[in-house]
Amino acid sequence: MVAHGVYVYAILRAGTALPEGAGGVGSPPAPVRMIRQGLLGAAVSDAPPDLRARRRDLLAHQELLMRLSDEGPVLPMRFGMVAPDEETVLKQLAAAEGGHVATLDQLAGHIEINVKALPAQDALPALVAEDKNVRRLREAARRHPGYEASLRLGEAIASALTRRAAAAGQRLLRELAPGARAVAPGPEVPGCALNMSFLVDHSDADAFLARARSFAQAHREQVELRLAGPLPCYSFVTAEARPVPVGGV
Repeated sequence: MVAHGVYVYAILRAGTALPEGAGGVGSPPAPVRMIRQGLLGAAVSDAPPDLRARRRDLLAHQELLMRLSDEGPVLPMRFGMVAPDEETVLKQLAAAEGGHVATLDQLAGHIEINVKALPAQDALPALVAEDKNVRRLREAARRHPGYEASLRLGEAIASALTRRAAAAGQRLLRELAPGARAVAPGPEVPGCALNMSFLVDHSDADAFLARARSFAQAHREQVELRLAGPLPCYSFVTAEARPVPVGGV
């Protein structure tokens, strides 16, 4: 098998040791190696020619980043970052050394937790009890059933559920933000009222997740929370710290 460039997993401090037996993407897993330039290093492997977002490769990428995080702070790369050769990676490390080192210092000892807030799935009874407009449209649909009446009722319910979830999401944000070093909004997700990532001290991760779960339980008629973490600190790496993808997915 001929490698198609260099697959980049993360940027690290030059002195960071690779986890024993570290394997990367590909089948069989590609051996991972460190390349170093000044104060920085990059965890890389040969990129397989058939790189795709397969489950096994996504998991291998994520697992390696978490193992690297145990050794020290990392600037994690998204799946599919491929450079044409090691020289390209080393030049990028040299050109942005100061910014990368500063970001690594900021991320040291921290993990990312992502929180998504969605409309509660079983909230209709509470919604009908609280929302006068939904009650009015529901009664109208019962008195004069038909497509238009059902459509108006469905739109009103969907809008009210989203509005309630968004309000609960903002309350959650105010409650959780003081326990994080930084907060970063994520991309819009269809049906999601809030998508936010929190930079949390590693030692505080369990308590942070417990607060989020407690909020979810107390507000289950307004919002459904989806929690992900601990994660590599994807959302807190500046654009300058991301190699430009020249291949992959």
